Amino acid sequence: MAIYIHQLKRWPIFSWEEQEFISLLSEVRNLQGKLMGKVELLGFELKGEANLETLIQDVLQTSEIEGEILNPELVRSSIATRLGLEYSGLENSDRNIDGIVEVMIDATQNDDKVITEDRLFGWHAALFPTGRSGMHKIEVAKWRSGAMQVVSGGMGREVVHYEAPKAELLTSEMKQFVDWYNNEQELESLLKAAIAHLWFITIHPFDDGNGRIARAITDMQLSKSDGVNQRFYSMSTEINKQKKSYYSILERTQKDDLDITEWIIWFLDCLKNSILHSSVIVDKVVRKHHFWVKFAGKISNDRQKSMLDKLMDNFEGNLNTSKWAKMTKTSPDTALRDITDLVNKGILIKANSGGRSTHYILKDIC
Repeated sequence: MAIYIHQLKRWPIFSWEEQEFISLLSEVRNLQGKLMGKVELLGFELKGEANLETLIQDVLQTSEIEGEILNPELVRSSIATRLGLEYSGLENSDRNIDGIVEVMIDATQNDDKVITEDRLFGWHAALFPTGRSGMHKIEVAKWRSGAMQVVSGGMGREVVHYEAPKAELLTSEMKQFVDWYNNEQELESLLKAAIAHLWFITIHPFDDGNGRIARAITDMQLSKSDGVNQRFYSMSTEINKQKKSYYSILERTQKDDLDITEWIIWFLDCLKNSILHSSVIVDKVVRKHHFWVKFAGKISNDRQKSMLDKLMDNFEGNLNTSKWAKMTKTSPDTALRDITDLVNKGILIKANSGGRSTHYILKDIC
């Protein structure tokens, strides 16, 4: 008796009840169109900034879903470098960060939106440059050769949530998936994104990295649907917010029949929220632009410019003279002069009455 959908005779012939989500699909399509219209008004430079900010979130969040917390500054530096954008922050390199950045940029920023075995192997190799996942050696740039189970619970209390197709089936399974992705032209593009995500993650063809690659494939299809080689909303951010329900709907769907209506509804609702929340990124880019139009001529040095940029980019904690000195690699006296200069020019203000807890915030957006 079949336990998982890939064991059913009709696999992978999915079905769905379109009337159950037709209004939601129409709503998401409308929001998608409005967002594309909104970003078109930003102009070339601001669109590039919005794309950068979205890619940063995509890389951070798709990694966090897997329990990996990346340094946002290194992610920003890696993406800016690969997009040819000016960036004056951290320039250190991290192979793991560079790898996931390369995958996301290849999936979304290129005109070539087809999947090949070689491309997937290249993505996998980029994700695991050392041939290891944590401390464990894995098979890199090849389909897995062993069984794959999704398990939770401690030793002796393991719960098997899902078991992927057998290794000997992977070549034919992946050929069928790749052929479908590259040649299916009639299916509504957002439905195709939902199906592609579910289908790939169900095959689970690699030792590790299947979730990140599934989300990269999803972003590739969504960029095709948007009609642009840039990203202005982050599906991974919304999936991370709903991580518990994400894993729950995947498990229910993979243990059900081939009617995937419930999964499509979940996916479209998640996509809807990600587009709605895109305004946070777009508004942030516009706010930064207006800030620099107003104050660029008042900045005395590159240290000030760099720190003000950081204050507008999810700065962690409070800004004080010691933190300024540490981050700019200057003396406390130089840091105090830089800050005092910005206070006198009406760009920074003291956030409290003083003493040990004295810190500063941007006056223009406080």
